Amino acid sequence: MKPSQIFSGFTPGKIGTTPIPNPFFSELLPVIEHLGELKVTLYAFWALYKKEGPFRYLRKTEMAEDQRLLSALQEADLPAEESLEDALERAFARGTLLKASITFSRGVEVFIFLNTPKGRAAIEAIEAGKWKPSGEKESPIHLEVELPNIFTLYEQNIGALTPMIAETLRDAERSFPYSWIEEAITIAVENNVRKWTYINAILDGWQTRGKDAREDRGDTEKARRKYLKGWFDD
Repeated sequence: MKPSQIFSGFTPGKIGTTPIPNPFFSELLPVIEHLGELKVTLYAFWALYKKEGPFRYLRKTEMAEDQRLLSALQEADLPAEESLEDALERAFARGTLLKASITFSRGVEVFIFLNTPKGRAAIEAIEAGKWKPSGEKESPIHLEVELPNIFTLYEQNIGALTPMIAETLRDAERSFPYSWIEEAITIAVENNVRKWTYINAILDGWQTRGKDAREDRGDTEKARRKYLKGWFDD
């Protein structure tokens, strides 16, 4: 190994981090055998996390212009651009990444999304023509997508929507009335306990004892103390 390839360690102090959903490690990592596919998948998590806006996407052209990525994908018998193309096609075929092609006056451009609820909604919106040029170089399209109310409610009050959280919310919507979920989230926000475990504990309590019969009805501080007992007080 060349000295320039040896990692000197992470720097001290606060450094940025990139969140990666747990299913990547339990479901994807064991089945990805191609190094290039693994690299572009990890790159997508990192690059998309740095984006802004309700729908985050990468353009294939910007990936092809990233010399660090091309250098990482370079193979002895294959040009870097072809290595990128091959790695992306593997990720598309596996379903980790999704792509949509849009025709502009300057030509066709490929947009890349993670296979998440938002990513799938974005692809459907593009295919349905629910997009328009934004006029911005870095984010050339604007998507007009209406997410399920429960997703919007969670993102506006609790945090970012991940595939695991999205599935949890769908399960909750099948188990509890939407008005219950909305009120439980309100209690969580009022008590500054923005955790799904806390919200779910409230919902389970209402389902078990009866929502209107709870002793602490109207007393959010009492509700907070009650639902924070035990392992929720972390």
